[in-house]
Amino acid sequence: MAQDKPYINVDYFESLTGEIKEQEQRETVDIGKTIKKIREEKGLSLDELSKQTGFDKELLENVEQGKIQPQLGMIMKLSKVLERGIGEFLGEGGDKPYCLTSAKQRKKIVRSTTPKGQRELYSYVSLAPDVKGKHMEPLIVKLKENPDEETSIHDGEEFIFVLEGEVIAKIGDDRFELKPGDSLYYLSNYPHMLAAKKESATILAVLYEG
Repeated sequence: MAQDKPYINVDYFESLTGEIKEQEQRETVDIGKTIKKIREEKGLSLDELSKQTGFDKELLENVEQGKIQPQLGMIMKLSKVLERGIGEFLGEGGDKPYCLTSAKQRKKIVRSTTPKGQRELYSYVSLAPDVKGKHMEPLIVKLKENPDEETSIHDGEEFIFVLEGEVIAKIGDDRFELKPGDSLYYLSNYPHMLAAKKESATILAVLYEG
């Protein structure tokens, strides 16, 4: 049926970023190691980072050890406290005033899990890895189901555009079902959650750090 087809040709985005699959043997980002390196450069202990971010010390320790893959909301809050851009946590060495993203460029995949690391919630790739000092982070995100509907809250703003599949979105007490072609803009300091309605969904997401 026509409504089952992607709103736009997602083959372009798959060629741009590579289809994000669990079994795909692409280079992935070790965010935990980067967080630990930046924290130590700032001279902060885990206890101090915990107090400044509000994240439990054990959670931060598990993230640094790679047992848990942090979600984007957590990375954004850490970037504020550690005074670094989001891109630096994603393994980006931005040093240019622009970024041309070629479909042939190989991209690093980042994965995010539940707070206990038991299940992958989504994976994503950056579309602007080389820009220095940017305040927006454009991403292609492959969402999975999130039956627990765990929410996130942090500073900033977010815009999403559904490319493929159906998305469940919760903003505060409101709940939406988005189809390909639908978009949503919201302030990230409201509790929010995005997940695939069934199996998986692909979105274009733009995060503004604020």
